[in-house]
Amino acid sequence: MGSSASHAVEPVKVAASSEAPCSAQPAPLAAAGEPTPSAAELGLRNCWSCRLLSGAGLIGAGGYVYWVARKPMKMGYAPSPGTIAQMVVGISIACWGVVILTDPKGKAYRTV
Repeated sequence: MGSSASHAVEPVKVAASSEAPCSAQPAPLAAAGEPTPSAAELGLRNCWSCRLLSGAGLIGAGGYVYWVARKPMKMGYAPSPGTIAQMVVGISIACWGVVILTDPKGKAYRTV
């Protein structure tokens, strides 16, 4: 049960080309009062499909957790503190999904 590679992998070295001029413009600096967003925040804010998928997934997961906690109550059992805590967690997960979908923080600082 050995690995498929029996020899060491050699690193590939890429030489930098000094012939091609750099046409990239440096990014403008943020204003003094404006917080600088991290790369992860910019990626989530600019990718609508990522926000839609993760927000809908969290809403579905929160709904499922809440539904599983409600099932014994519908059968007539008294709710225990654990059941109520599970319902609160389910509602919290669903609310987190709504926040990701609505993106209230992204509206304050638009990046173009």
